[in-house]
Amino acid sequence: MPQPHSLDEMLQHDVELLPFNTLDIAARARSFVSVRTVDQLRHLLQHDAARSDNLLVLGGGSNILFAGDYDGLVLHMAIKGKRVIGETEEHVWLETGGGENWHRTVRYAVDQGWGGIENLSLIPGTVGAAPIQNIGAYGVELADVFEELEAVEINSAEIHSFDKEQCRFGYRDSIFKGVLKGQYVISKVVLKLDKQPRPNTSYGALQSALDQRDIEHPTIRDISDIVIDIRNSKLPDPDTLGNAGSFFKNPVIDNEKFDRLKASYPGMPGYPIDDQTTKVPAGWLIEETGWKGKVVGNTGTYRQQALVIVNHGGATADEILDLARKIQQTVGEQFDIDLVPEVNIIG
Repeated sequence: MPQPHSLDEMLQHDVELLPFNTLDIAARARSFVSVRTVDQLRHLLQHDAARSDNLLVLGGGSNILFAGDYDGLVLHMAIKGKRVIGETEEHVWLETGGGENWHRTVRYAVDQGWGGIENLSLIPGTVGAAPIQNIGAYGVELADVFEELEAVEINSAEIHSFDKEQCRFGYRDSIFKGVLKGQYVISKVVLKLDKQPRPNTSYGALQSALDQRDIEHPTIRDISDIVIDIRNSKLPDPDTLGNAGSFFKNPVIDNEKFDRLKASYPGMPGYPIDDQTTKVPAGWLIEETGWKGKVVGNTGTYRQQALVIVNHGGATADEILDLARKIQQTVGEQFDIDLVPEVNIIG
């Protein structure tokens, strides 16, 4: 496929971004381009004007809040494709384009009988975005199955590979949220999956659901189906109710502070991270302060999960940010815990 010769041939201008973010926030991009191949991506980045034009890489738009119009270039990642690049008796290495839908990739792996990512079913977003925040749920995180990724450096348009160690994965974190933030576009991801799956049922809610269904020896499809059911019962479908999933990160506090709070709030759940820190569910903190299911103008929190801020229709970014600040203030005053947005706020 021939590449366009000029930057102007590739770009659209004054593009509405509402279709590209699941919070359904109206905002406009001064410039917009959708790339479908690595060659297109590199060709774009070889133009000085593209590299210097306040570049924003956008995947599924499921973890983003546009605080206003975007005065720059939005690069929509649409690189697709899946292929097996290696195989043994025990494992298969699946290479997937950065623009592929994450959940559809999970279900593809389940259909093939390849285990390792079934617990991550129904997480919104693209494959390319998954390593950036090291997505995780129900006892599994991306780092558990990650092999390597390919990324194109924005400044040079050169292709680089990163293995697991180089990605510096942490809790909802990676080097691409730290020192390399905004410097690379992830074009491909390679996952190491199990051909002889060993389902992970360590997460309490998952095991409880299996027990309720009298499933003693779950398959990876059982796990995926149950995770989908659990997530659907807790989280709204962004196609019918605008949202970006969990708006805040689950805070990690030191054990001494957790013990003090536990004495005052015996029902407070906590999950040990290491010998010194404990993770506390942000949704519990928000619900405990009375915010669950509240409607404030055109926005509010979801009735089934206080951690999710929703757009009831026509909400502005200012409305959502104002609600988020009020929640942060209330939780801070009651628990002396700072809630940090998990959603990327742009502008």
